[in-house]
Amino acid sequence: MRFLKGHGTENDFIILPDPGGEAGVTASLVAKICDRRAGIGADGVLVVTRTKESPEVAEHAAVAEWFMDYRNADGSVAEMCGNGVRVFARYLLDEGLEKPGEFMLATRGGVRKVRVEPNGDITVDMGKPVVRGESVATVGGQEYRGIHVDMGNPHLACAIGDPVVQLDLHYQPGFDTGVFPAGVNIELFNPVGTRRAVMRVHERGCGETRSCGTGTVATAVAAAALTGETTGTWTIEVPGGTLTVVLEEETSYLSGPAVIVARGELMLAE
Repeated sequence: MRFLKGHGTENDFIILPDPGGEAGVTASLVAKICDRRAGIGADGVLVVTRTKESPEVAEHAAVAEWFMDYRNADGSVAEMCGNGVRVFARYLLDEGLEKPGEFMLATRGGVRKVRVEPNGDITVDMGKPVVRGESVATVGGQEYRGIHVDMGNPHLACAIGDPVVQLDLHYQPGFDTGVFPAGVNIELFNPVGTRRAVMRVHERGCGETRSCGTGTVATAVAAAALTGETTGTWTIEVPGGTLTVVLEEETSYLSGPAVIVARGELMLAE
């Protein structure tokens, strides 16, 4: 099987081209591919399939030719991935499967509009964040209250007083399984200036990652709430770089770099 590897602010993905939806990518194969010692190593897998060949999203085939079938590093299926969409779009552009400008992509979290910026960055219309109340994350025995933000996938974004660089995120933070029965992505952030925050994230099915696109939008929403705002442009610094989030009344946008760094032939088997 042919593969490529790319990243968006060091949130890295394996890309598996499967236009006809025939590869039959399984959870165990994804976990082997993403293993950083026995596999290629990645935070997740992006399976590239034509929307019309994917029954779960075929209804969107008229507006989006390509479906981003995203899997977490443990093989579990995910609804949406902001950095993944940008890397997915970069692949389509590099392969000539989409033209520069604007185009639509299908995801389990809905159809997303993608735009290529003059500087090469890729912007994704992330849809309207939905705030579903508050909850608590526990890290190293310390409880942090945060905002539950639905980005098509679940997030708990917590503003904290402790420097995020000092946190130990090797282990799964605690959370309320009654609120998040399918797990949750947990963002911990420090506001560091006007519409600016430093963030780290523990992603469900992955562990700590260097960046999380949907998580940066959730963080911007939580940071805005601290100052009573709901719109505006935020800069979110993650370990892998910097992303820009624009919050509008009816939608949100995520902008940043996306690059393809390798391609080859996958030798792993089930």
